[in-house]
Amino acid sequence: MADGYTVESRRVIVAVPPPLAAAIRYDPPLPTTRAQLLQYLPMGSAMKCQGVYDAPFWRDLGLSGESLTDAAPADLTLDNSPPSGRPGVLASFVGGQSARQWSRASESARRAAVLDNFAAVFGEQARRPRDYFEVDWSSEEWSRGGPVAHTAPGTLLDFGAAIREPVGPIHWAGTETATYWNGYIEGAVRSGERAANEVLAALA
Repeated sequence: MADGYTVESRRVIVAVPPPLAAAIRYDPPLPTTRAQLLQYLPMGSAMKCQGVYDAPFWRDLGLSGESLTDAAPADLTLDNSPPSGRPGVLASFVGGQSARQWSRASESARRAAVLDNFAAVFGEQARRPRDYFEVDWSSEEWSRGGPVAHTAPGTLLDFGAAIREPVGPIHWAGTETATYWNGYIEGAVRSGERAANEVLAALA
């Protein structure tokens, strides 16, 4: 039951990030191994920042739009322009300690720092996007981090057998449960297909 809604079903698929799955109240409680597995799967700290330009001007300079430097916060950049080539989009992922540090800065300070990084690699034109967007996955209510939960050494050895094992009528999906492309949307889709097949087999 949530917000006054009650849904009855014979089977259910839980496909939310592990920390959110751990916050669900289960009755009866989850088996110890499954409950502890969820406790040991924290989300990473990650932000995505994107500058939007009229066109991917870096291509005219013979540049791919991809770079990797040691300059925070935007130490990694990728060409995220659509197939049509317009608009031009430079994207950067800010992760780990850098994401935690820069999430405490003001939006204007973050934007200035990211565009400074873009300009250092692609020239002054990169400092003047027509739009700028960012998302801090760690502050998002329904993710609380990203792009994927991570494990400490030994976690999968001790609890990994429970990562896809159904608990009664509860089946588990989500990119963390994927056997291929773990951490990516492809892994999430594959995990959903696998969980759906489990449900169909159980109901057959």
